[in-house]
Amino acid sequence: MSLPQVPSTPSDGTAAWLAGLRAQAPGSLGPTEVGSRMSGLPQQELWAPTQSSVKDLDTEKYFHLVPPTDELAEPKKSHRQSHRKKVLPEIYLTRLLSTKGTLQKFLDDLFKAILSIREDKPPLAVKYFFDFLEEQAEKRGISDPDTLHIWKTNSLPLRFWVNILKNPQFVFDIDKTDHIDACLSVIAQAFIDACSISDLQLGKDSPTNKLLYAKEIPEYRKIVQRYYKQIQDMMPLSEQEMNAHLAEESRKYQNEFNTNVATAEIYKYAKRYRPQIMAALEANPMARRTQLQYKFEQVVALMEDNIYECYSEA
Repeated sequence: MSLPQVPSTPSDGTAAWLAGLRAQAPGSLGPTEVGSRMSGLPQQELWAPTQSSVKDLDTEKYFHLVPPTDELAEPKKSHRQSHRKKVLPEIYLTRLLSTKGTLQKFLDDLFKAILSIREDKPPLAVKYFFDFLEEQAEKRGISDPDTLHIWKTNSLPLRFWVNILKNPQFVFDIDKTDHIDACLSVIAQAFIDACSISDLQLGKDSPTNKLLYAKEIPEYRKIVQRYYKQIQDMMPLSEQEMNAHLAEESRKYQNEFNTNVATAEIYKYAKRYRPQIMAALEANPMARRTQLQYKFEQVVALMEDNIYECYSEA
């Protein structure tokens, strides 16, 4: 069976060539063979036929050499979306500010609860840790108060409280939906900005989660600074007082946590980095004075006991 020759010029007529191809070999050519025959067509001729010229072939099946309908509608969809993005802030601005006003008291109470000191229950662990950071700064000749502020912020508010604010399901038995997650992210961002010492550079293109509480951030920063100052003014704790405090806290919650599992997880980490931990304890004067290296060896020996291995395997 002879096939019609591919037209060499556009004037030969691509439509006529396709019609002749179908007339001589109806149903005998697959899509691959037709594609190979069409590869010889000039580029401008491949894209020249319109929908009407293809319909003249009087075929049951044909291919449109034009973008699909959904692709043609995409620019219109994008235009609608862009228009919607411009309209949304104006439509929901009043509702957004109203919701913020409703939640403002609860947010203020939350920040004050996090960044306040109760006289009957001072945060001894926070005091002990902040004193440790100040001691490290003094040893390294760091006198810049902003550096200490950043250390404390990264250690407690950003490392602990922001994680709780964004993930309340860690503490409470709740189901956090995507909508709630977005709302909590705004609150967490306000808390982060309150703990920062850099000035907020806000403009018309700034995200909404930063603009929404921009007015309250200066007052929140004063609360953060006052909290750090109150911690610093507390009476320092000795190691014995800190140990007694930790023992008391452990006693209060001894039936609420599985300490064996926690100890096993800590041991996995200690066993993995045992040489580094031993070297660090030997090089630290305070660790040598308190015999932490010897205590660590005792813990390792206890955890590697056969009785423990049998218990862990069971």
